[in-house]
Amino acid sequence: MTDTIKFLGTAGARFVMIKQLRSSGGTWISLEGKNLLLDPGPGTLVRCAKSRPPLDPTQLDAIILSHQHIDHANDVNIMIEAMTNGGFSKKGALFAPRSALEDDPAVLKYVRKYLNEIFVLKEGATYTIGNIKVSTPLRHVHPVETYGIVFKTQKYTISFIVGSRFFPELIDKYRGSDLIVINVVRYDGKGGKKLDVDHLNLEDVKKITKGIKPKQAILTHFGMTGMTMIRAKPWEVAAEVEKETGIKTIAASDGMEFDLEKQLL
Repeated sequence: MTDTIKFLGTAGARFVMIKQLRSSGGTWISLEGKNLLLDPGPGTLVRCAKSRPPLDPTQLDAIILSHQHIDHANDVNIMIEAMTNGGFSKKGALFAPRSALEDDPAVLKYVRKYLNEIFVLKEGATYTIGNIKVSTPLRHVHPVETYGIVFKTQKYTISFIVGSRFFPELIDKYRGSDLIVINVVRYDGKGGKKLDVDHLNLEDVKKITKGIKPKQAILTHFGMTGMTMIRAKPWEVAAEVEKETGIKTIAASDGMEFDLEKQLL
């Protein structure tokens, strides 16, 4: 199995999601012979079926939620059903913050028994999926309990920097990454409307990329009010980040597959 990241969707936050200007299907990650699904938002199952070639949810080994917001967790229950063949083949693991399981649960209780294991994400913790180390280095600044996810293998370290207000620890804790995948909901550049919300904007992304100095950066999860990132043309925004940071940067698109071995080794 080739190590790849498949972007089933690149929609960020509520407005791009509800208008489906971009798909909100989350991210399918294949590493070290394991298949992992990160943040299955609305339409994930449909995007798996329509992928070319189709992605078979029964081949999943784990589902990971960074947090419980709808654009990240809406399809978690149907994807657990799909992963476990409707519950008839108990398997796999779920990784989720406690708030997604208890406070205002995104995960229905009846599907939990279909899983082999449920891991509660905590700040500074490390988990294992086969030969992959999965860590949650710090809690992000977001309206609900939220964690970025780091995948580490013998070949590379991949960090998904999900929803958060910018703070310096984002650079410190994700330093050493070969690849960073950053959720950039807001634009706020070149006359863009500045909003006091707990999401990263273009200038935040530049600071993070300069500070971490990965081999490559991928921008995704485009939004928000007024669809500013969409209107700014994400591929042009990525080119601007690359020009200012010197780090190769691309904008993800719906259905894009990123070959880790070809791009990072």
